Amino acid sequence: MLYVVIPVFNRWSFTQACLQSLRQQTVQDFQVVVVDDGSTDGTGEHLAREFPGVQVLPGSGQLFWTAAVNLGIRHALAQGADRIMTLNNDVVAPPDFIENALRWARRYPSALLGPVELDAATGQTVFGGETFNFLTHQRHSLLPALPPEDRCGLHPVTYLPGRGLLIPAAVLLSQGLFDERRLPHYLADYDFTSQARRAGFPVFVNYDTHLLTYPDDSGQVETRRHRSLRGYYQHLFGIRGGGNLVNFTHFALKNAPLFFLPFFLLNGYTRRLLGYFVH
Repeated sequence: MLYVVIPVFNRWSFTQACLQSLRQQTVQDFQVVVVDDGSTDGTGEHLAREFPGVQVLPGSGQLFWTAAVNLGIRHALAQGADRIMTLNNDVVAPPDFIENALRWARRYPSALLGPVELDAATGQTVFGGETFNFLTHQRHSLLPALPPEDRCGLHPVTYLPGRGLLIPAAVLLSQGLFDERRLPHYLADYDFTSQARRAGFPVFVNYDTHLLTYPDDSGQVETRRHRSLRGYYQHLFGIRGGGNLVNFTHFALKNAPLFFLPFFLLNGYTRRLLGYFVH
């Protein structure tokens, strides 16, 4: 049985749209677990009234993304889940999303799979998978290099984000859960999928599954939208800071090849210290 784990904190309108899209899936053989981490906008009451079939786990308000996802995963594994999908609440799944994800998961039962992401407002592709060079710190997007006839099926990548990430239970039982101690909010998904790939589990972006997202509403974009010294500090040291130096250091130590590590750290620190004001 597939369990879909969704961490939420407020923003009920996003959660509502996400859950409605899951209601409209062409296959319904899955359970939804929402981890409500202390929402104050009535999310709990709305869930009970509008989506009584959803399993809701309460949080303290201090779980952040990684610990909230892990709470949902532990619950799902205890219920006998054989596959788990992590899904943010600010996404909308087209009706064939789950069906296409499971179709490929059955062909590659040990693989981690992630969707192509489209901007919900424009329909433009915002993420089509990427490979990463730890020496040059360069991301290489798959999409520009793929001719239209090849934009289907599975393509190997270095890592995947947690939005729509389909994980076999065997990977979790082998590798453990997301690293909530060192990566409480950002980079935990990239770390988990990178670690799984290095352990021998295939990691693919699935061009037959599309997920609608809202890239302009992410926490990182909001922080950069109103630049200030306080925002700069939060960017570098806040738990939700996209350039958090401590988180980046943990990610680098765990994932960068040892020979490349000094170059990777220097490049990464420079990008984070200067990038807030440049981009």
